[in-house]
Amino acid sequence: MKKKKVGILAALGLSATLLLGACNSGGDYKFISIVTGGTTGTYYSLGGTLANIISEEAGVETTAEVSQASAANMTALKDGKAEIAFVQTDIAYYATAGELMFEGDAIDSIAAIGALYPETIQLVTTADTGIASYEDLKGKKVSVGAPGSGTFANAEQLLEIHGMTMDDIDAQNLDFGESQESLQSGQIDAAFITSGTPTGAVESLNATTEVVIVPVEDSKADELIEKYPYYAKETIPAGTYGMAGEVPTVSVLAMLAVTKDLPEDLVYDITKAIYENTDQIQHPKGAFIKAETALDGIDIDVHPGAQKYFDEVNK
Repeated sequence: MKKKKVGILAALGLSATLLLGACNSGGDYKFISIVTGGTTGTYYSLGGTLANIISEEAGVETTAEVSQASAANMTALKDGKAEIAFVQTDIAYYATAGELMFEGDAIDSIAAIGALYPETIQLVTTADTGIASYEDLKGKKVSVGAPGSGTFANAEQLLEIHGMTMDDIDAQNLDFGESQESLQSGQIDAAFITSGTPTGAVESLNATTEVVIVPVEDSKADELIEKYPYYAKETIPAGTYGMAGEVPTVSVLAMLAVTKDLPEDLVYDITKAIYENTDQIQHPKGAFIKAETALDGIDIDVHPGAQKYFDEVNK
Protein backbone atom coordinates (compact mmCIF):
# COMPACT_ATOMS: atom_id res chain seq x y z
CA MET A 1 0.00 0.00 0.00
CA LYS A 2 2.81 2.40 0.89
CA LYS A 3 4.50 1.73 -2.44
CA LYS A 4 1.26 2.47 -4.25
CA LYS A 5 0.89 5.80 -2.40
CA VAL A 6 4.46 6.69 -3.15
CA GLY A 7 3.88 5.84 -6.80
CA ILE A 8 0.80 8.06 -6.97
CA LEU A 9 2.60 10.91 -5.28
CA ALA A 10 5.55 10.52 -7.61
CA ALA A 11 3.23 10.57 -10.61
CA LEU A 12 1.51 13.69 -9.31
CA GLY A 13 4.87 15.30 -8.71
CA LEU A 14 5.99 14.46 -12.25
CA SER A 15 2.76 15.89 -13.66
CA ALA A 16 3.23 19.10 -11.70
CA THR A 17 6.83 19.33 -12.89
CA LEU A 18 5.78 18.83 -16.49
CA LEU A 19 3.02 21.43 -16.12
CA LEU A 20 5.42 23.96 -14.65
CA GLY A 21 7.88 23.19 -17.40
CA ALA A 22 5.20 23.81 -20.01
CA CYS A 23 4.51 27.20 -18.47
CA ASN A 24 8.11 28.28 -18.09
CA SER A 25 10.15 26.96 -20.97
CA GLY A 26 10.95 28.59 -24.30
CA GLY A 27 8.32 27.72 -26.88
CA ASP A 28 5.92 26.03 -24.46
CA TYR A 29 3.96 29.05 -23.29
CA LYS A 30 0.35 28.25 -24.18
CA PHE A 31 -1.41 31.29 -22.74
CA ILE A 32 -0.29 34.85 -22.11
CA SER A 33 -2.17 38.04 -21.27
CA ILE A 34 -1.82 41.70 -22.16
CA VAL A 35 -2.93 44.23 -19.56
CA THR A 36 -4.38 47.30 -21.25
CA GLY A 37 -6.53 50.01 -19.64
CA GLY A 38 -10.19 50.94 -19.19
CA THR A 39 -12.76 49.81 -21.74
CA THR A 40 -13.22 53.32 -23.18
CA GLY A 41 -9.53 53.98 -23.83
CA THR A 42 -7.27 53.23 -26.79
CA TYR A 43 -5.21 50.64 -24.87
CA TYR A 44 -8.16 48.31 -24.51
CA SER A 45 -9.49 48.55 -28.06
CA LEU A 46 -6.04 48.19 -29.58
CA GLY A 47 -5.07 45.50 -27.07
CA GLY A 48 -7.84 43.22 -28.28
CA THR A 49 -6.57 43.50 -31.85
CA LEU A 50 -2.96 42.84 -30.84
CA ALA A 51 -4.04 39.84 -28.76
CA ASN A 52 -5.74 38.36 -31.84
CA ILE A 53 -2.68 39.01 -34.00
CA ILE A 54 -0.32 37.38 -31.49
CA SER A 55 -2.66 34.40 -31.09
CA GLU A 56 -2.83 33.83 -34.84
CA GLU A 57 0.70 34.75 -35.91
CA ALA A 58 2.89 33.82 -32.94
CA GLY A 59 1.02 30.66 -31.99
CA VAL A 60 0.38 31.48 -28.33
CA GLU A 61 -3.17 32.14 -27.16
CA THR A 62 -3.32 35.72 -25.94
CA THR A 63 -6.04 37.66 -24.15
CA ALA A 64 -6.42 41.40 -23.52
CA GLU A 65 -7.32 42.27 -19.94
CA VAL A 66 -8.98 45.41 -18.57
CA SER A 67 -6.75 47.27 -16.09
CA GLN A 68 -6.03 50.61 -14.44
CA ALA A 69 -3.45 51.31 -17.19
CA SER A 70 0.22 52.32 -17.10
CA ALA A 71 1.38 52.32 -13.46
CA ALA A 72 -0.86 49.42 -12.47
CA ASN A 73 0.33 47.50 -15.52
CA MET A 74 3.96 47.76 -14.41
CA THR A 75 2.99 46.31 -11.05
CA ALA A 76 1.05 43.52 -12.80
CA LEU A 77 4.18 42.53 -14.73
CA LYS A 78 6.24 42.65 -11.56
CA ASP A 79 3.75 40.45 -9.70
CA GLY A 80 3.51 37.90 -12.52
CA LYS A 81 -0.14 38.67 -13.26
CA ALA A 82 0.52 39.38 -16.94
CA GLU A 83 3.25 38.88 -19.52
CA ILE A 84 2.79 41.97 -21.72
CA ALA A 85 1.58 45.45 -20.81
CA PHE A 86 0.64 48.71 -22.44
CA VAL A 87 2.43 51.60 -20.75
CA GLN A 88 3.44 55.18 -21.37
CA THR A 89 7.16 55.60 -22.03
CA ASP A 90 7.48 58.03 -19.12
CA ILE A 91 5.84 55.62 -16.67
CA ALA A 92 8.04 52.73 -17.85
CA TYR A 93 11.06 54.91 -17.13
CA TYR A 94 9.78 55.84 -13.66
CA ALA A 95 9.15 52.15 -12.90
CA THR A 96 12.67 51.02 -13.78
CA ALA A 97 14.33 54.06 -12.19
CA GLY A 98 12.25 53.92 -9.01
CA GLU A 99 11.03 57.50 -9.35
CA LEU A 100 7.75 59.35 -8.66
CA MET A 101 4.98 56.78 -8.02
CA PHE A 102 7.64 54.02 -7.92
CA GLU A 103 9.98 55.82 -5.51
CA GLY A 104 11.73 53.23 -3.36
CA ASP A 105 10.17 50.38 -5.34
CA ALA A 106 12.03 50.17 -8.66
CA ILE A 107 11.01 47.33 -10.97
CA ASP A 108 13.98 45.60 -12.60
CA SER A 109 12.09 42.69 -14.13
CA ILE A 110 10.62 44.46 -17.17
CA ALA A 111 11.92 45.24 -20.65
CA ALA A 112 10.56 46.90 -23.76
CA ILE A 113 9.11 45.31 -26.85
CA GLY A 114 8.77 48.64 -28.64
CA ALA A 115 6.95 51.94 -29.05
CA LEU A 116 3.52 52.06 -30.67
CA TYR A 117 2.03 55.53 -31.19
CA PRO A 118 1.82 59.01 -29.66
CA GLU A 119 -0.39 59.26 -26.58
CA THR A 120 -1.91 62.69 -26.59
CA ILE A 121 -2.46 64.60 -23.37
CA GLN A 122 -6.00 65.89 -23.86
CA LEU A 123 -7.51 68.41 -21.46
CA VAL A 124 -11.14 67.83 -22.34
CA THR A 125 -14.03 70.12 -21.50
CA THR A 126 -17.29 71.20 -23.11
CA ALA A 127 -18.37 74.45 -24.71
CA ASP A 128 -20.82 75.04 -21.85
CA THR A 129 -18.05 75.42 -19.22
CA GLY A 130 -16.36 78.38 -20.90
CA ILE A 131 -12.94 76.91 -20.08
CA ALA A 132 -10.49 77.96 -22.81
CA SER A 133 -7.09 77.90 -21.07
CA TYR A 134 -5.25 76.11 -18.30
CA GLU A 135 -5.55 79.21 -16.14
CA ASP A 136 -9.34 78.80 -16.30
CA LEU A 137 -9.04 75.55 -14.33
CA LYS A 138 -8.44 77.26 -10.99
CA GLY A 139 -11.11 76.24 -8.50
CA LYS A 140 -12.83 73.94 -11.02
CA LYS A 141 -13.67 70.25 -10.69
CA VAL A 142 -11.14 68.47 -12.87
CA SER A 143 -10.66 64.73 -13.40
CA VAL A 144 -6.95 63.88 -13.15
CA GLY A 145 -7.03 60.08 -13.21
CA ALA A 146 -6.17 57.71 -10.40
CA PRO A 147 -3.29 58.67 -8.07
CA GLY A 148 -0.12 57.07 -9.39
CA SER A 149 -1.51 56.69 -12.91
CA GLY A 150 0.18 58.01 -16.03
CA THR A 151 -2.65 60.48 -16.55
CA PHE A 152 -2.21 61.79 -12.99
CA ALA A 153 1.52 62.35 -13.55
CA ASN A 154 0.83 64.17 -16.84
CA ALA A 155 -1.81 66.34 -15.17
CA GLU A 156 0.60 67.28 -12.37
CA GLN A 157 3.33 68.25 -14.82
CA LEU A 158 1.03 70.25 -17.13
CA LEU A 159 -0.42 72.11 -14.15
CA GLU A 160 3.12 72.77 -12.87
CA ILE A 161 4.20 74.34 -16.17
CA HIS A 162 1.14 76.59 -15.98
CA GLY A 163 2.01 77.71 -12.44
CA MET A 164 -0.48 75.50 -10.63
CA THR A 165 -0.65 72.40 -8.44
CA MET A 166 -3.40 69.93 -7.59
CA ASP A 167 -4.29 72.25 -4.69
CA ASP A 168 -5.43 74.90 -7.19
CA ILE A 169 -8.18 72.67 -8.58
CA ASP A 170 -10.85 70.39 -7.15
CA ALA A 171 -9.18 67.18 -8.31
CA GLN A 172 -11.37 64.18 -9.09
CA ASN A 173 -9.85 60.70 -9.47
CA LEU A 174 -11.94 59.30 -12.31
CA ASP A 175 -11.21 56.89 -15.14
CA PHE A 176 -11.95 57.82 -18.75
CA GLY A 177 -15.49 56.43 -18.77
CA GLU A 178 -16.37 58.12 -15.50
CA SER A 179 -14.87 61.36 -16.78
CA GLN A 180 -17.03 61.22 -19.89
CA GLU A 181 -20.20 60.59 -17.88
CA SER A 182 -19.35 63.32 -15.36
CA LEU A 183 -18.61 65.89 -18.07
CA GLN A 184 -21.83 64.96 -19.83
CA SER A 185 -23.89 65.42 -16.65
CA GLY A 186 -22.06 68.59 -15.60
CA GLN A 187 -20.65 67.05 -12.41
CA ILE A 188 -17.10 68.04 -13.42
CA ASP A 189 -15.76 70.88 -15.53
CA ALA A 190 -12.79 69.26 -17.31
CA ALA A 191 -10.82 66.04 -17.52
CA PHE A 192 -7.25 65.08 -18.32
CA ILE A 193 -7.20 62.10 -20.69
CA THR A 194 -3.89 60.69 -21.89
CA SER A 195 -4.69 58.39 -24.78
CA GLY A 196 -4.29 57.95 -28.50
CA THR A 197 -6.75 60.06 -30.45
CA PRO A 198 -9.53 59.60 -31.21
CA THR A 199 -10.35 58.26 -27.73
CA GLY A 200 -13.59 56.34 -27.31
CA ALA A 201 -14.67 58.19 -24.18
CA VAL A 202 -14.24 61.59 -25.85
CA GLU A 203 -16.02 60.42 -29.00
CA SER A 204 -18.94 59.30 -26.83
CA LEU A 205 -18.99 62.72 -25.16
CA ASN A 206 -18.99 64.40 -28.57
CA ALA A 207 -22.11 62.45 -29.49
CA THR A 208 -24.11 64.43 -26.93
CA THR A 209 -22.33 67.77 -26.44
CA GLU A 210 -19.76 70.07 -28.05
CA VAL A 211 -16.25 68.97 -27.06
CA VAL A 212 -13.44 71.46 -26.45
CA ILE A 213 -9.76 70.46 -26.09
CA VAL A 214 -7.79 73.10 -24.19
CA PRO A 215 -4.58 73.97 -26.10
CA VAL A 216 -1.03 73.87 -24.78
CA GLU A 217 0.63 77.00 -26.12
CA ASP A 218 3.95 76.59 -27.93
CA SER A 219 6.04 78.35 -25.28
CA LYS A 220 4.55 76.18 -22.54
CA ALA A 221 5.22 73.04 -24.57
CA ASP A 222 8.87 74.11 -24.93
CA GLU A 223 9.10 74.70 -21.19
CA LEU A 224 7.57 71.29 -20.45
CA ILE A 225 9.85 69.43 -22.86
CA GLU A 226 12.95 71.16 -21.46
CA LYS A 227 12.13 69.89 -17.97
CA TYR A 228 10.62 66.53 -18.98
CA PRO A 229 12.30 65.40 -22.23
CA TYR A 230 10.01 62.40 -22.82
CA TYR A 231 7.24 64.78 -23.96
CA ALA A 232 6.84 65.89 -27.58
CA LYS A 233 4.72 68.50 -29.32
CA GLU A 234 1.53 67.13 -30.80
CA THR A 235 -1.35 68.51 -32.84
CA ILE A 236 -4.88 67.14 -32.70
CA PRO A 237 -6.17 67.43 -36.29
CA ALA A 238 -9.21 69.48 -37.24
CA GLY A 239 -12.29 67.30 -37.44
CA THR A 240 -11.35 65.20 -34.42
CA TYR A 241 -14.36 65.09 -32.08
CA GLY A 242 -16.11 67.41 -34.52
CA MET A 243 -13.74 70.32 -33.76
CA ALA A 244 -13.44 72.93 -36.48
CA GLY A 245 -9.72 73.65 -36.03
CA GLU A 246 -6.58 71.81 -34.99
CA VAL A 247 -5.42 72.02 -31.38
CA PRO A 248 -1.78 72.15 -30.24
CA THR A 249 -0.91 69.99 -27.24
CA VAL A 250 1.78 67.52 -26.14
CA SER A 251 2.18 63.77 -26.06
CA VAL A 252 4.16 60.90 -24.66
CA LEU A 253 4.49 57.53 -26.42
CA ALA A 254 2.54 54.36 -25.86
CA MET A 255 4.74 51.27 -25.76
CA LEU A 256 4.59 47.59 -24.95
CA ALA A 257 6.59 46.21 -22.03
CA VAL A 258 7.20 42.58 -21.22
CA THR A 259 8.59 40.51 -18.38
CA LYS A 260 12.30 39.85 -18.84
CA ASP A 261 11.91 36.13 -18.14
CA LEU A 262 9.84 35.52 -21.27
CA PRO A 263 11.99 33.43 -23.66
CA GLU A 264 13.86 35.25 -26.42
CA ASP A 265 12.31 33.20 -29.21
CA LEU A 266 8.79 33.85 -27.94
CA VAL A 267 9.30 37.62 -27.67
CA TYR A 268 10.89 37.59 -31.14
CA ASP A 269 7.77 35.89 -32.53
CA ILE A 270 5.46 38.30 -30.68
CA THR A 271 7.37 41.34 -31.92
CA LYS A 272 7.41 40.06 -35.49
CA ALA A 273 3.69 39.29 -35.33
CA ILE A 274 2.82 42.82 -34.19
CA TYR A 275 5.04 44.89 -36.44
CA GLU A 276 4.46 42.82 -39.59
CA ASN A 277 0.66 42.74 -39.34
CA THR A 278 -0.27 46.35 -38.71
CA ASP A 279 -2.58 46.17 -41.74
CA GLN A 280 -4.95 44.20 -39.51
CA ILE A 281 -5.29 47.13 -37.09
CA GLN A 282 -8.41 49.18 -37.76
CA HIS A 283 -7.79 51.85 -35.11
CA PRO A 284 -6.25 55.04 -36.60
CA LYS A 285 -3.22 54.67 -34.30
CA GLY A 286 -2.26 51.52 -36.19
CA ALA A 287 -0.70 53.75 -38.84
CA PHE A 288 1.96 54.85 -36.32
CA ILE A 289 3.11 51.33 -35.42
CA LYS A 290 6.28 50.81 -37.46
CA ALA A 291 9.40 48.73 -36.92
CA GLU A 292 11.67 51.55 -38.07
CA THR A 293 10.48 53.85 -35.26
CA ALA A 294 9.76 51.22 -32.61
CA LEU A 295 12.79 52.06 -30.47
CA ASP A 296 12.30 55.84 -30.58
CA GLY A 297 11.66 57.28 -27.14
CA ILE A 298 12.38 54.00 -25.35
CA ASP A 299 14.44 54.65 -22.22
CA ILE A 300 14.43 51.19 -20.63
CA ASP A 301 16.13 47.90 -21.57
CA VAL A 302 14.84 46.29 -24.76
CA HIS A 303 14.08 42.57 -24.51
CA PRO A 304 16.68 40.54 -26.47
CA GLY A 305 13.93 38.88 -28.51
CA ALA A 306 12.55 42.23 -29.64
CA GLN A 307 16.04 43.63 -30.25
CA LYS A 308 16.85 40.64 -32.45
CA TYR A 309 13.81 41.34 -34.61
CA PHE A 310 14.52 45.07 -34.96
CA ASP A 311 18.18 44.41 -35.75
CA GLU A 312 17.09 42.16 -38.62
CA VAL A 313 14.56 44.52 -40.15
CA ASN A 314 16.42 47.79 -39.62
CA LYS A 315 19.90 46.75 -40.79
